[in-house]
Amino acid sequence: MTEPAVPEPAADPAAVVRAYWEGMQARDWAAVHRLLAPDVVVEWTASNEQFVGPDAVVGVNRAYPEGWSVRVRGIVADGERVVSDVEVPMDGVGVFRVAAFATVRAGLIAMSQEYWIGVGDDEPPAWRAPFSRPADVAPLGPQTSG
Repeated sequence: MTEPAVPEPAADPAAVVRAYWEGMQARDWAAVHRLLAPDVVVEWTASNEQFVGPDAVVGVNRAYPEGWSVRVRGIVADGERVVSDVEVPMDGVGVFRVAAFATVRAGLIAMSQEYWIGVGDDEPPAWRAPFSRPADVAPLGPQTSG
């Protein structure tokens, strides 16, 4: 596994966010910490939680039960605002998707609103059946190989 590149302080905001997710994947907590502003706020909207400061953000991710990986599906930036589409498969659980809306100032993540969903968590209503088909993504639940 390659080490995530830590952008220079004046780096492109999209590069900062990509390095953040790469640091998560590498479990390079020092690199992740360096990418966060001292007063960073990360919100996990689905669970109505805020993590304030780099120690809290790194701490919750470091403590999260192992078995997960991170894959950035895409990043779109407009100035200091960066949106990332991330997939997080977790062994024995399933696949999570994250839409994260970050604000990057002076090369550091100052704020991130993260919307985590479990793929397949919501049962579609019957009325949509004529218009839809299942997506090609493994839903949450016990994973099987084979």
